[in-house]
Formats: sequence, C-alpha cells, structure tokens
Amino acid sequence: MAASKGDILESLRKVLDPEIGINIVDLGLIYRIEFTDDSTEIDFTLTSPGCPLADTIEADMRGVLAQDHGLEDVKMQVVWNPPWNLEFMSEEARLELGYPI
Repeated sequence: MAASKGDILESLRKVLDPEIGINIVDLGLIYRIEFTDDSTEIDFTLTSPGCPLADTIEADMRGVLAQDHGLEDVKMQVVWNPPWNLEFMSEEARLELGYPI
C-alpha cells in the first residue's frame, strides 16, 4: 500500500532541525507533499536562507522516507516563499521553545 501524506508527515517527524532540536514538521518547514504517477514531490523550507545544515536535513528526510516507505526517488525542492516565520510552528514547538501561543 502506498504511503499517504499523513504517513509521510509522521515519518518526517523523526527528522530534527539540528540547530533547534525540534522536528521539521512541528517547525512548519514542510510546505507541500504531492504524489504523481511515478514520484513523490516535497517542497520544504528552512528557518533561514543561510542555514548551513540544509544538506543534512535533506539527507535525513531522504533516509527516513527510504527506510519507512521504500521511497528512493523523492523530488525535493527548497522553497523560500512564503518566508518561514514563528507562526508556522505547531503549538507544541512554540511551547517547547518558550514562545507564547
């Protein structure tokens, strides 16, 4: 059975932003997940354009999706629009980082 968007998001919760220590889903970094006939496409962003760990985050995403769902050919694109901000975080992430909800 093919993975659903919910399955993909649940797997991506295992990927932590190395600088912040919170998963990329709760940080609000995943903008789009789409399935085509022959691939899975994911648009994601980073907390800042100069993030030095972008390659690490993408590699971790690919590793989790391959391990959990056998997805080897995921098309990933870093996007900057809309620009990420604190409002994109889940309530849990904001609480963990000490931001008001």
